[in-house]
Amino acid sequence: MIINRNNTIRIYVGNVPIGAGAPISIQSMTNTPTQDVVSTVKQIHRLEEAGCDIVRVGVPDIKSLHVLPRIKEEIHIPIIADIHFDYKIAIGAIEAGVDGIRINPGNIGGPKKLSEVARVAIERQIPIRVGVNLGSIKKVILKRFGPDKVGALIESARQSVSMLEDMGVKSIKVSLKSSDVIETINAYRGFAKISAWPLHIGVTEAGTLFSGAIRSSVALGALLLEGIGDTIRVSLSADPVREVIAGKILLESLGLKNEGIRVIACPMCARANADIASIASEVEEVTSGIKTHMIVAIMGCVVNGPGEARQADIGVACDKDGAVMFAHGKPIERINKSEIVESIIKQIEKESK
Repeated sequence: MIINRNNTIRIYVGNVPIGAGAPISIQSMTNTPTQDVVSTVKQIHRLEEAGCDIVRVGVPDIKSLHVLPRIKEEIHIPIIADIHFDYKIAIGAIEAGVDGIRINPGNIGGPKKLSEVARVAIERQIPIRVGVNLGSIKKVILKRFGPDKVGALIESARQSVSMLEDMGVKSIKVSLKSSDVIETINAYRGFAKISAWPLHIGVTEAGTLFSGAIRSSVALGALLLEGIGDTIRVSLSADPVREVIAGKILLESLGLKNEGIRVIACPMCARANADIASIASEVEEVTSGIKTHMIVAIMGCVVNGPGEARQADIGVACDKDGAVMFAHGKPIERINKSEIVESIIKQIEKESK
């Protein structure tokens, strides 16, 4: 299946192209105190290793602002500063050398202050992400639209983008997020019809690792299949590295990212001859940083096991005596149960060189 993506405007966040058919970028956000440079940089390095393309950091105060140059010097991916309420911090972040800022124009202090932020962003040639969340829409807009929350989201984003365009900003990215899956889908659908700016898609406050990943996958999957979305974040109340891994799996599952190891594993039953869940989890963990795209099948019995293992790039089918390893449809060796993980990883590394 070929997904026909919306033809949005091309912008750049650092050296990462966004929109106009560029690869969909995976974003995440640090959850360390930004002023703690050591912890923040360490977390960003972990995000980089997991496959994060762009990282966002919260800049709630002057202490966080002052450390931005130090953080930027020590990382290798573009950094976006997330600012609310204080336009001077937004300007300071731009002057500190960030690759983009995320603001909600409605809470930055009014048109005059917004124009100052816009002026500096134009001078430094960095994009502004208009981030509209259902929880922070102006009361006048909420009152106007009443129960139509989707309409309120779209109108809030439209007004914000229009203000920036009138101020001469020519590099904009937009997000319209709700914690409700259907509201999120419909808000992005509606805004995509009236704007060509690239869209950062996600469900805000999606939830914990399990529930949040499901809600995000439903919303983002639906939008991406319709060609909507240029960057994504799977927002989770969890280690942000998990957000990146979830994003990679989502894009790879839709054929939008031919990168990384896809582990398929049987759901377990009374026929299982090994602890497939533990084996699959360990293989996923160890190979999460590998860029080469391949499918690895880990199967627990001889009913469907050999067939599934043959169809994968690498596969194992367990039996009562151990397991048979397959590579590209052919059996290559018999291994003991205790050697399954080690053997799979060794074969993956061999084929990814």
